[in-house]
Amino acid sequence: MLFLYRVLINLIFILSPIIILIRLIKKKEHPTRFFEKIGVFKKKRIKGNLIWFHGASVGELQSIIPLLENFEKNRKIKQILITSNTLSSSKIIENLKLKKIIHQFFPIDSSLVINKFISYWNPSKAFFIDSEIWPNTILKLENKKIPIILINGRITKKTFSRWKLVKNFSNQIFSKIDFCLASSKESVKFLKNLGVKKINFLGNLKFTQPRNEKIKINKKTENFFQNKKIWCALSTHFNEEILCGMVHLSLKKKFKNLLTIIIPRHIHRCDQIKNDLEKISLKVHKSETKNRLHENTDIYLVNSYGKAKDYLKYSKHAFLGGSLIDHGGQNPLEAAKFNCNILHGPNVHNFSEIYKFLQKNRISVKVSNKNNFIKSLRALFDQKKDRQKFKVNFKSIGKNILEKSYKQINLK
Repeated sequence: MLFLYRVLINLIFILSPIIILIRLIKKKEHPTRFFEKIGVFKKKRIKGNLIWFHGASVGELQSIIPLLENFEKNRKIKQILITSNTLSSSKIIENLKLKKIIHQFFPIDSSLVINKFISYWNPSKAFFIDSEIWPNTILKLENKKIPIILINGRITKKTFSRWKLVKNFSNQIFSKIDFCLASSKESVKFLKNLGVKKINFLGNLKFTQPRNEKIKINKKTENFFQNKKIWCALSTHFNEEILCGMVHLSLKKKFKNLLTIIIPRHIHRCDQIKNDLEKISLKVHKSETKNRLHENTDIYLVNSYGKAKDYLKYSKHAFLGGSLIDHGGQNPLEAAKFNCNILHGPNVHNFSEIYKFLQKNRISVKVSNKNNFIKSLRALFDQKKDRQKFKVNFKSIGKNILEKSYKQINLK
């Protein structure tokens, strides 16, 4: 199986110029840094202890920011390399302003490229976040005796079933992981079954993300929001925005000053989203535009990365996307920390334990179709609920998980 994997990944490497070109046209790649994915490294590796963290995209990297801030203070560590796959995740790292951190796009998992990558950066430890398992990378790290630590390790039932189809191959890879901090009790069971020997569960690191109080909204927009009844739709995917638009049209009959803020998962889709919503007679304003914000705006469409916190402050309720389609949902904790009631579809298996936690505390509501969505959101707008006490609990839970997690992985 490893042989077949290497044949496939080498084929992808050969085709990578075409793949990257297509992604550049779609604005999914950095225009000047795409070469990092094929093994060209221009950033400098300084002398001393370097540790490496890899996360696929925005969600994974945001979950480890508090850990990174702790490692930044560690005098024994001279440099922290962060790798990721997506353009949006690189922007998150660029905004951190941590002196020891450098960002590099994760290279294709071809043996030739990975050997060059690991030899160049030579990390003392390698941390993989969530479910980022790259066979050639893991085998090369093990060969060079570099400790491999999986943090916030997550394996869903669906992913576990796939790995079990190649049992010997999965054991060959997962057994090389030196230590794992799992994100859930379910993941502990699955990861052990796949071959991870040393594993612990202290809580999901996504709880450690602090509520960011630095809101960057201009005064005119802030004044506009003050007179509106607002709800947010976060990390939405194809077809979910049009459903949110239909919900808005229905609720506006009762709430005349209703404003729906939509923050899509992929902002390159914003022009198409705007066109689709305007076809059902909605007035749409894009956040990053010089056009005047009209009083009769229905949809405020956010077309820039990392802005969710700026708008959650003004919202009482938030719908989390990727949950009405077979995507597995998105992390609801940032919205919950801003005291928003959470609405979500039935497909939340990527964050099942977090949603169970929120449901248990009556913070989230499951919706399955348009009528159910409208009914639930109308009921939430009609009720008054103070969850100030719960916000304090979030802070306490996150602090406890962070302290224990940092202590354990720092000792490995």
